[in-house]
Amino acid sequence: MDYPLTLTHLLERSAKLFPRQEIASKIPHGMHRHSYADFHRRVHALAHLLRSLNIQPGDRVGTLCWNSFRHLELYFAIPCYGAVMHTLNLRLPSDQLAYIINHAEDQVIFVDASLFNLIEPIRDQIPSVKRFVILPDQDAPAADYEQLLQSSPAEPYPWPRLDENTAAATCYTSGTTGHPKGVLYTHRALFLHSFALAMTDSFAISERDVVLQIVPMFHANGWGVPFAAVMTGSRIVFTGRDLQPTDIAGLIQNEHVTFTAGVPTIWMNLFGYLETHPHDLSSLRMVVSAGSAMPRQLIEWYEKKHGVHFHLAWGMTETTPIATFMAVKNHLKSLPEKEHFDLLARHGLPLAGVDIRIVDAEGAELPWDGSTMGELQTRGPWVTSGYYNDPRGDESFSEGWFRTGDVSTIDPEGYMQIMDRTKDLVKSGGEWISSVDLENAIMAHPKVMEAAVIAVFHPKWQERPLACIAPFEQHRASISKQEILDFLAGKIAKWWLPDDIVFIDAVPKTSVGKFNKRVLREQFKDYVLPSLD
Repeated sequence: MDYPLTLTHLLERSAKLFPRQEIASKIPHGMHRHSYADFHRRVHALAHLLRSLNIQPGDRVGTLCWNSFRHLELYFAIPCYGAVMHTLNLRLPSDQLAYIINHAEDQVIFVDASLFNLIEPIRDQIPSVKRFVILPDQDAPAADYEQLLQSSPAEPYPWPRLDENTAAATCYTSGTTGHPKGVLYTHRALFLHSFALAMTDSFAISERDVVLQIVPMFHANGWGVPFAAVMTGSRIVFTGRDLQPTDIAGLIQNEHVTFTAGVPTIWMNLFGYLETHPHDLSSLRMVVSAGSAMPRQLIEWYEKKHGVHFHLAWGMTETTPIATFMAVKNHLKSLPEKEHFDLLARHGLPLAGVDIRIVDAEGAELPWDGSTMGELQTRGPWVTSGYYNDPRGDESFSEGWFRTGDVSTIDPEGYMQIMDRTKDLVKSGGEWISSVDLENAIMAHPKVMEAAVIAVFHPKWQERPLACIAPFEQHRASISKQEILDFLAGKIAKWWLPDDIVFIDAVPKTSVGKFNKRVLREQFKDYVLPSLD
């Protein structure tokens, strides 16, 4: 019973039990395919390479890579070797990229050739990095990763026996306010999180699945899906750098994908594409959406028009990241249609091992009645207990609970629904308006592609909602403010109606594809609402 819960066991199990299973990656001129046996051999060669680079136990090793079979090799070789994998967000601005490399003290960075241009401007600002190893994505001739692997010893690497509480990976928050904060993931946390993703009332990832890795592997370790997929022996398909709707639809159809996951903006864009470019999505058994609010109407449209079943999940970088998942209890499966889709739009039940609660401003626990809103707090074996070398994290913890900064409700069945981020609530005359609920109501309009609601100053009510709407391209000339207001009438409380509407080309996105309301708040900080006199 002292068996250490380390990623090494997942790696070695997959090679013994599923050596012929396939790992496929989209590359510029087609698909790269090899087996778990090939993967296992290359991971061992990569561990020998880490030793030759003089990487020591506990050293941080950065990866600046797209989703690919080579990135998966780094996912296992670095932590099994005893070092700490640091996935670098390729969409961060250069100053934040330099900050997190320096803060983590990365010793070596493995970087795709097509992304080395992100490193060039900051090379003289990251003194801890002793070596860059270039991976040959695209047609870049300067890559040395493959040559180094070929020169590594052929024999298996003697994995060290690691303590399960050893750090395996680190990921930094996206830094929408101030510098990003670092979260460390232990082997134990990733091991248990992988088991949770394989449970039936979770992602249910298994050997029978074809898993399409859409979530960027630099974002919260790809939501943990690569670890769970290898553990269970799933066939894995990597997107490479191609995340356009045509690429995603093509991979689902041609590779017979059964499971995939991604942020709502991915599914919004794909839905619009499928309207004019039909594809066969019948192989899909489940699509998971998380990261921000998924419009309820979109869940219904996907199921009715394409037979695709969406399940919402919730988590954060700090929760490794999946903490809740929408699994419909057996006695709720016969709900009337409207109530059924209302339920599917919630963020689900806490996974086994995770506790959640909501509290008021004084920290008092609030009831699970489905209507009372409070700050969501969580705890569990894969929820962080602090930020790496960062005193700003003290305020994020209370009596063993992590304070998420999300405002939610929990109903009597235990289903949690995110209502907003505390900073995104519209505080109107002492009452709260959920920007998420208002956005979902707006995005149910068939002409609306995206909608983001922000608070703007109001002399009487303190704040009022401004709706920033991006219509589908074919409807941009015909949509009107009054049409939106008429559509919302009766669907939401009258006092929730936006005081004004602006039409934009697209809602700004963060580095991981979420709506970036900070940009909109800055853009409209001096916006004057129309007078109602």
